[in-house]
Amino acid sequence: MIKIEEIPIERIDEFWDIQIKYLVDDGIIWEQDEIEYFSGREYRGTLEAHMVRRNDKQHMVYFLRDGRRIGAASFCTYQSEDGKCFILDFWIFPLYRGNGTGHKCFEALEQYTRADGAKYYELNSTKEPSIRFWKSLGFVENGTDEYGVLLMIKR
Repeated sequence: MIKIEEIPIERIDEFWDIQIKYLVDDGIIWEQDEIEYFSGREYRGTLEAHMVRRNDKQHMVYFLRDGRRIGAASFCTYQSEDGKCFILDFWIFPLYRGNGTGHKCFEALEQYTRADGAKYYELNSTKEPSIRFWKSLGFVENGTDEYGVLLMIKR
């Protein structure tokens, strides 16, 4: 069974360290200016401010199985709007990939966020293996964002 552990703002630095490693190791970002942006105060400060706001809070979570962290995610459910849950980050740590763990983690995330008002899901995806993964969960292509990156949606 997969459990979800919310990361409090007081422990966010550990998440940032794990996130930047994931972004680089998985080839999501590779250019120095991208690494600097995702490591910088502008990006991180915005998300941290959203973690403590009253409405439409940004959530950073770990996925746990048998008390071990096996992955992480970052998302915001827009309760003040139409209930969209935008998934900013979702990853399974490399040791736990390839055996259905990602599907189980999304099922746990879906249950967790629906209890908090999520009605549907949207995310960006760029890599073909990730796109296949999201499609296997019922996501469909939904145009592109302002940067030309594929958007996917699950209603």
